[in-house]
Amino acid sequence: MTVKQMDTKANESLRFALASGTRPSRPNPVSASITFGWRAMLKIKHVPEQLFDVTMFPIMFVLMFTYLFGGALAGSPREYLQFLAPGILVQTIVMITMYTGMVLNNDIKKGIFDRFRTLPVWRPSFLVGAMLGDVARYSMASLVVLTVALILGFRPDGGVIGVVLGVGLVIVFSFALSWIWTALSMVMRTQESLMYGSFMVLFPLTFISNIFVDPETMPSWLQSFVEVNPMSILTTATRGLMAGDANMMDIGLVFLSSIAIVAVFGPLTMYLYNRKQ
Repeated sequence: MTVKQMDTKANESLRFALASGTRPSRPNPVSASITFGWRAMLKIKHVPEQLFDVTMFPIMFVLMFTYLFGGALAGSPREYLQFLAPGILVQTIVMITMYTGMVLNNDIKKGIFDRFRTLPVWRPSFLVGAMLGDVARYSMASLVVLTVALILGFRPDGGVIGVVLGVGLVIVFSFALSWIWTALSMVMRTQESLMYGSFMVLFPLTFISNIFVDPETMPSWLQSFVEVNPMSILTTATRGLMAGDANMMDIGLVFLSSIAIVAVFGPLTMYLYNRKQ
């Protein structure tokens, strides 16, 4: 057999191998987003240390604030826990919303971001999938906070349904909030700068709120800020759901603010995503 015949046969074999299977259909937006969400979960599987912020930190927060302030503010840690638990749930989940932005910033730095943009999938699926992975993290953090709180004596009058609705409300708002950090991850140069920037926003919002104390004990000028603080509104709505006396106006404000955040920062994120070099 000549060299030419060998080349011809090799080419025929290659064409047969390439054409032997049916070309897979293009994945739809839902399946692509779920796939990227699964990628986020696999990263946790291979680096379980990433779960420290949704396991160890919530436990530390609940124990520390319950026994540090409980006796002074409510007479006993158990009584204070009825007020504190929904607030700690809000603080814990809101403080980890920056995770998606930090992961995206790291993917941009490593070049993985550019590879994903070349794939024949729905463009936002990479971002939506990463946030779906974060929803799993929010759920884990919620489970940890509530488990510790229940062991210490937290007894929500709203029952299981009220607790589930309260957790769901916090997760909805946190999902919307994460779009802000995702947009910033496109313009921040390092993970550290994104983390420090988000802390500069989240730290005062969570501590200058009604998470730890009743605003009535604050100066009037500070009360004005606390009452319009989104974290206070979210905490009040969550407390109401868990206590069985939810105010529909507070719940509506949380949903409206979540929609507004996504409406502004969703398109902005995609604009920056498409223009990122």
